[in-house]
Amino acid sequence: MYSEPIARALESGGISSGDVVLFESEKQRVEGELMPKTEVGRPDTLVIKLGNGYNVGVRYAKGAKLKLVKKGTGVPKFPVADAKSKQGLPKVTLVYIGGTIGSKIDYKTGGVHMLIKPGELLYEVPELAEIANLEIKNPFSIDSADISYYEWQTVAKEVASAFGGGARGVVITMGTDAMHYTSAALSFMLKDLNGPVVITGAQRSSDRGSSDAFFNLKCAVKLAAESDIGEIGICMHRTSSDDECMLTRGTRARKMHTSRRDAFRPINDRPIAFVDEKLRIRYNSDYSKAVDRKEARTTSHTKFEPKVALIQSHPNFDPEIIDLYARKGYRGIIIEGTGLGNIPGSTQHKDMLWMSHLEGAMKKGIVIGMTSQCLYGRVNSNVYRLLRLISNLGVVYCEDMLPETALVKLSWLLGNHTPEEARRMLPVQIAREIKDRSETDEFLV
Repeated sequence: MYSEPIARALESGGISSGDVVLFESEKQRVEGELMPKTEVGRPDTLVIKLGNGYNVGVRYAKGAKLKLVKKGTGVPKFPVADAKSKQGLPKVTLVYIGGTIGSKIDYKTGGVHMLIKPGELLYEVPELAEIANLEIKNPFSIDSADISYYEWQTVAKEVASAFGGGARGVVITMGTDAMHYTSAALSFMLKDLNGPVVITGAQRSSDRGSSDAFFNLKCAVKLAAESDIGEIGICMHRTSSDDECMLTRGTRARKMHTSRRDAFRPINDRPIAFVDEKLRIRYNSDYSKAVDRKEARTTSHTKFEPKVALIQSHPNFDPEIIDLYARKGYRGIIIEGTGLGNIPGSTQHKDMLWMSHLEGAMKKGIVIGMTSQCLYGRVNSNVYRLLRLISNLGVVYCEDMLPETALVKLSWLLGNHTPEEARRMLPVQIAREIKDRSETDEFLV
């Protein structure tokens, strides 16, 4: 509810949401479209959309005036465009599963809400019709924070089905928060890719002037339509400007910033390719080539063990948490150790020592892997005495694998193999998640 003075001003002036108004106070003079009252907004504050597309909040205090400039048509709905085929263009399947790339402002709460249909997004990017013939699939629409292995299984099957139906490539649009988990999961679930699988999204919703949604989508579709890459990759801005997108390997990507448009970076790896503002593809490192359909068809292997935990070693950590996971029937644990893969092992406080808890968990058949919270570089069990003891205990050191990738990989391994096989395969490269050698400049793009 608005404050009583605002309610009176709106009623007396015949003003409603969507109308163009003039707000005047002792310090401000603002003209623009009156936005609806949000559930979480202050009752004495109006939100007005300026001509440049940005919203401002103005405090309706004593002496303020609000005048109707002209009646509006209400909050506009997004127009919709159908995907039409054009002879000679490759077929690309767009699997739309939600996220900021397909979202707009929800004026009830003032926050971003996933309401846009795929056709509405296509209306905003007509250039896509000149790149590929798009087939749109929308198996579900969720916030990426809500994604689970159930959704990964659905998407993996959609991708395999798309290639089976003749798609040249596949684009997946989703939220960014769990994008690198999803890219890693699909990298293990999908085999013999007949073309590129490009995951993209946006850091800023498509109705904002600074949205990265459209450039990311154009670059992703271009890669899916024309490249010969046979891997899963994440295509997002390379810089904060609309000058180039970067394709990062699905098992090597990580979101490194909460809001910047160039949030995704390759870790311990180089980008596979770049796409510039003229949609020219520039390859940057080696990659797996797409498999010819005559040789093999893309298949999905979606069995998954969800009871795998990711825990981080830190000062004051209570190792009895490991016992808790064991009691709850967990089958795997990935540890984010410090440095080269370390945990408290010589502290004078016995209740903080890990070794006996790790040993007890492994006696129950739990597979335990060690990664580093440093992210860059690799773990090494041979450098320090304690690390050797941890390794001799049976903890698997995961080379230069990212913790999130290791979590997903172990879950997939335990869903498809025995614990003994999973332990053996965890430090072995399956989807380019491990490199034999670390380079000193690998963090550069």
